[in-house]
Amino acid sequence: MRCRVCGKALEPRITDVPFKIGDFSIVILKSLPVLQCRQCGDTELEQQTMSRVDQLLSGVDKSAELEVIQFAA
Repeated sequence: MRCRVCGKALEPRITDVPFKIGDFSIVILKSLPVLQCRQCGDTELEQQTMSRVDQLLSGVDKSAELEVIQFAA
């Protein structure tokens, strides 16, 4: 795959990614598989991974200010 920002190659990586949920909550997904550009660092999620992320985020406690979840496919 190619980066949508600069056109360079994307490579698979495992990283932690924060997601803002609502106005006051942040969820950090640990060990999330992403595709990251070697050139500019832009990050993309594959469709299967994004579907799982959506599932995980829909189940978080929105009253918590910060939640950390270990990603498991």
